[in-house]
Amino acid sequence: MAQRDRDTPSSRRRDLLRRRAVVHEAAPAGVPHLTRYVEDGRPTPAPAGASVADGLRFADAADGRMTMSLYPRPTEPDVRELAEAWDLHPLVVEDLHHAHQRPKLERYGDVLFLVVRSAWYVDAEEDVVLAEFHVLVRPGAVAVLCQDGRWIDGTPADRLDEEGAGSDATVRTLLADEDLLRLGPQAVAYRLLDAIVDGYAPVLQGVGVDKEQIERQVFSGDAAVAERIYRLSQEVIDMQHATASLTEVLDALRAGSAKHDIAPELQAYLQDVSDHLTRADARVREYREALGQILDVNATLVAQRQNEDMKKISGWAAILFAPTLVAAVYGMNFEVMPELHWAFGYPLAVGLMLTFSVVLYVVFKRGRWM
Repeated sequence: MAQRDRDTPSSRRRDLLRRRAVVHEAAPAGVPHLTRYVEDGRPTPAPAGASVADGLRFADAADGRMTMSLYPRPTEPDVRELAEAWDLHPLVVEDLHHAHQRPKLERYGDVLFLVVRSAWYVDAEEDVVLAEFHVLVRPGAVAVLCQDGRWIDGTPADRLDEEGAGSDATVRTLLADEDLLRLGPQAVAYRLLDAIVDGYAPVLQGVGVDKEQIERQVFSGDAAVAERIYRLSQEVIDMQHATASLTEVLDALRAGSAKHDIAPELQAYLQDVSDHLTRADARVREYREALGQILDVNATLVAQRQNEDMKKISGWAAILFAPTLVAAVYGMNFEVMPELHWAFGYPLAVGLMLTFSVVLYVVFKRGRWM
């Protein structure tokens, strides 16, 4: 994925922000964003009422500081405040207002913008659900926006609050490792990427179980299996889009690590995430190929069953045709006709019908048409 470096004067950015009209789905009221201040790798809750600008001032006041903001359901005022405090490029603001984007990496000056997707598996519905995250990283600050209102494992992200109730798992995911957090805000982005890639494993496990069930269902002759194959194939295709695009994002991150001063320790962590993602992407591709083969096998078995059915139908049609032919001949109303007035004419006609039917049945049975 190519990176884009764009520098626009601050006055022009603010002017474009004022003039650009963007539409964003309103989030439910009472869903605050979660802010944590980090100093020397130790996170603490932000003071009550602290703004995004206050967080930047905290980070700039001393070395070893940064601020992390997590938006469970970003609203238009949230994005506007973030854009003004961070002096974001208008194109970034536009992307923040619009979800359903392909995973990507872009750089605008000193701001790194990531779009990534997590996945979780709903076993009852045999459905793979994707959640989209927008991640902003700049010196001393990182912001994570949950565009679908769901956290990595599918739990509602709006359970977060400034007091920390319901947010322990999220904080542990992003801010648990003090040594890692000392490497800067990029470490939070790494933790998110690592958690997302780790979340692909149970999804693929669920898909693998469904694939095995479908294989057994195909050979059992279940006529409803074709629809199940198509549904699961669509889920696997969605997963492949997510893993393949995220692979490009990680490749771009690693390629720009030297230019953008990513710590060597963090580069090693990114390599580990990349390795796990490579394995996940390989499994997704295997599942897609396997489902394609299963669909071909199912089509072949269906064709064979239809062919067998056609043989049986054709055989019975021939058996019924023989007595019908005899009956049609002797049912003609001609005055001069052999055996018409013969006493044994009727038994002979019935006998011919039965004989032809039995002979044809035996022939078709030996030919395995019946």
